[in-house]
Amino acid sequence: MSGNRADGHRGAVHPLLEIACDESGSDGENLTGGNTDVFAHAGVSLSEAAAAATVREIRDRIRSPAEEYKANHLLREKHRAVLEWLLASRGPIHGRARVHLMEKTFFVVDRTLGLLLDEAVEAAALFRAGRPAFGEAGWRTFLQAANRLLRVRQDGDPVDTFYGTVDTLLRERPRTDAASVLERLAATRHRAVAYRDGLLAGPPLIPLLNPLLPAIVRTAALWSRDGRPVHLVHDRQNMLTPDRIAWIEGAARQAGTGLAGLRLVVARDDARVQVADFLAGIARKIASDELNGRGDPALTALLRPYVDPGSVWGDARSGALLADPVAG
Repeated sequence: MSGNRADGHRGAVHPLLEIACDESGSDGENLTGGNTDVFAHAGVSLSEAAAAATVREIRDRIRSPAEEYKANHLLREKHRAVLEWLLASRGPIHGRARVHLMEKTFFVVDRTLGLLLDEAVEAAALFRAGRPAFGEAGWRTFLQAANRLLRVRQDGDPVDTFYGTVDTLLRERPRTDAASVLERLAATRHRAVAYRDGLLAGPPLIPLLNPLLPAIVRTAALWSRDGRPVHLVHDRQNMLTPDRIAWIEGAARQAGTGLAGLRLVVARDDARVQVADFLAGIARKIASDELNGRGDPALTALLRPYVDPGSVWGDARSGALLADPVAG
C-alpha cells in the first residue's frame, strides 16, 4: 500500500514531536472469527488546543446528546458532511494524521509463514492464491486452523488441526499455485510443536497474533522517519503493561526509530486521543467496506492520503484503491 509522504515537519533542528494514538477493531487474537476484519491504528499530530477545537466543532455540527462521541457518530449517513469535512484536504487533520491498517486474515498468514518458514515475504503470494486454489470453504478452514495454531489459548490440538488441514488441501488440490507453499508448510510440524510447547511454559510477553504492539512500533517509525524524535500518547489498553511498553521502546530503538517514550492517558481526558479514536474508527470502517466490495469511492478517496504505505494488507484490489498512487 502507499500513503502520504512525511508530515512536513522538517528542518535542521528536530524538537520532540508528540503523537496521540488510538486503535479500532481489536478482537485480541481472534483474527479470523471476530467482529471486525480490519484493525486500524491512528496517530495525530495536533496541539491540545487544535484537537479540542476539532472535537468542539464536531459536537457543534452533530449535536448529539451523547456524553462521549465515537467514530460511529461521524459514520452515520445523516452526518456525512461532517465526516467529509474532517477528512478533507482543508480539514483540521489533513497532513497531521496517519493511520496504519491491518487486514486481519492476511496478518494471520504473514505471521504463520514467518514462524514456520522464516519467509513472511511469501505471505502475499499464498494469500492471493489461496482462495482461488482451495475455494472459499477450504481457504477459510486454513485461515482458522492457522489462527488456532498461533494463538496463545489452548483449543484442542491446534497442531494436528493445522497439519491435517494442510494435508487435506494438498490431497484435494495438489496442482495449484498455492500448493507449493503448503508442501513446504507440511514439513514444519517440528517448529509448530516447539512453538506450542513454549506456550505451555507461560504466555509470551508479545503474542504473535496481537496487532496492537507492532502497530505502535510502526506508528512511531512513520512519524520519526525525517529524523525527528517522537513521544507517543496512547489511550489506556490492558495490553499495554509496563513490560510491553518497555518492549515497544526497545523494538523501536533496534529498528532505528526515534521513539522517546510512550505515555498512557484516558481518552476522554485528552482531545488529541479522541481525534485519533475518530480517525481509527473511520478508517477501519472505510477500509473494511472497500475490502468487502461495498466501498464508497468518495470516502475511500478522502481516506487515501492518511493511509500508511507500510500497512499490512493482502487483498490487491482494495489495497490499490486505498493506496495513494503518487505518494510513497
